[in-house]
Amino acid sequence: MKNSIKIERARHNLTQGDLADKVGVSRQTINSIETKKYIPSAVLALKLAKVFEMKVDDLFELEEDD
Repeated sequence: MKNSIKIERARHNLTQGDLADKVGVSRQTINSIETKKYIPSAVLALKLAKVFEMKVDDLFELEEDD
């Protein structure tokens, strides 16, 4: 699953720690999502999309092998 979290964080001038605080997870969780090592739950995906004021479908995208 591809995501644009790193790009959106940069656009919103947020560190991984800042974003983690906003959605209630650890900085390591944000890092794992950005590096595709962890797929977030639906609830976490919705929280992340809300922070960036975008739709989940715009933040996350399925890849061929998903």
